[in-house]
Amino acid sequence: MALLIKNGTIVTSTDSWKSDIYCEQGVIQRIAPSIEPPEGTSATVVDATGTFVFPGFIDPHVHIYLPFMGTFAKDDHTSASVAALVGGTTTLIEMICPSRQEEPLEALEVWQSKALGKSACDYTFHLGVTRMDDEVADQLRQAVERGIASFKIFLAYKGALGIDDTELYRTLNLAKSMGVIVTAHCENETAIYEKQQELLAVRKTGPQYHEPSRPTLVEAEGVHHLMTFAELTGAHVYVVHTSCDEALQAALAARYRGVHVWIETVVPHLVLDNTYAEREAFEGAKYVMSPPLRDKRHQHILWNAIRSRLVSTVATDHAPFDFSGQKTIGRDDFTKIPNGIPSVENRVDLLYTYGVVPGRIDLQTLVDAASTQAARLFGLYPRKGTIQVGSDADLVVFDPDWQGTISAETQAMRVDYSAFEGWPLQGRPSLVAVRGDVQVRDGKFVGRTDHGQMLCREPTHF
Repeated sequence: MALLIKNGTIVTSTDSWKSDIYCEQGVIQRIAPSIEPPEGTSATVVDATGTFVFPGFIDPHVHIYLPFMGTFAKDDHTSASVAALVGGTTTLIEMICPSRQEEPLEALEVWQSKALGKSACDYTFHLGVTRMDDEVADQLRQAVERGIASFKIFLAYKGALGIDDTELYRTLNLAKSMGVIVTAHCENETAIYEKQQELLAVRKTGPQYHEPSRPTLVEAEGVHHLMTFAELTGAHVYVVHTSCDEALQAALAARYRGVHVWIETVVPHLVLDNTYAEREAFEGAKYVMSPPLRDKRHQHILWNAIRSRLVSTVATDHAPFDFSGQKTIGRDDFTKIPNGIPSVENRVDLLYTYGVVPGRIDLQTLVDAASTQAARLFGLYPRKGTIQVGSDADLVVFDPDWQGTISAETQAMRVDYSAFEGWPLQGRPSLVAVRGDVQVRDGKFVGRTDHGQMLCREPTHF
């Protein structure tokens, strides 16, 4: 089926202009001021007058299948992909997080099996490295041959996902040799553990103590530590969910020295602050994530870094756990609260409403941070992340005049609360297409839940 979008304002990471877009066989075939469907062609025609036409958005940091902290994330690939599409995201990059006992290829096969035939949008993976030895190195090479071009490491979660310095050095060396970029959760696991024990010892057990147990200094030290090893090895690294000025400065200082580093922040850190985690009656547990929500002063700094493109991407770190029965596991001990704020459905709407509308960022920067840079960094560009002839017809027709509110009652994410309950929105996707097939109309999923494809990628970080 062909798709023709007429009279819209196309917005890419660098430009905007009014034009029509004709798509067939899953890709963009023509872009011109006035296009009529070829004779004999049955095309879906969409009048996009008064709207923006964005490239499909890419979330480079999500958790869907996630065994974590004694429980499992609530979304499956169907619910998460539908939620993503309703919010304008057409490609997900999921973190594979094996335990230290699991083999990397075994974990890759498990995560792929969870998504195969069950995702409404396209997807790929970052492969977690939770230990490093010769056997693991060989399996990582095989994973790269299978189309996995990025790894994930944790400098946190002592005794579970975290790696030691020998493993860190060897992982970065291996990645450098293969042109693979390494994404990294940067904190200091030992400092966190000791701070947690100090707080629990004096009965500071509520969710409001999660942030004091892993303060900005701990995150900044983790970034500095990674930068040292990246500089020694020459590896290309990507700092995930940067939450504060101190961590941002550590990464930028390394970039100034020539380290190949890119920086991600996530939408909760742009619009929520630590006072949410301090809410009474254990409501603060809904807002426990790592790194934690910070003092509001960091939001202004992060928005400015996005606007100046010092921060490359805005992701979600989507990690969906119910409040009742999951977050409440940690009612008497904040260290047992499953970490994460569900947000894959809300990212683009929040960026537009609280970023573009008040003038914090412009439309081109929205596209760059929420689509194009992720495509460039993770081996998907120009297939994804832009609007040009030959690119996949992943397109979002965005209505800037729509107004509404966020509510758990209407969300597609399979969790029992929204961190943004009752928040007003200005604008939303009115149509979302994946490879030319319309998957969302007027905020409702109308497509196929098996439409998504696994995206195989080549390493690009030599």
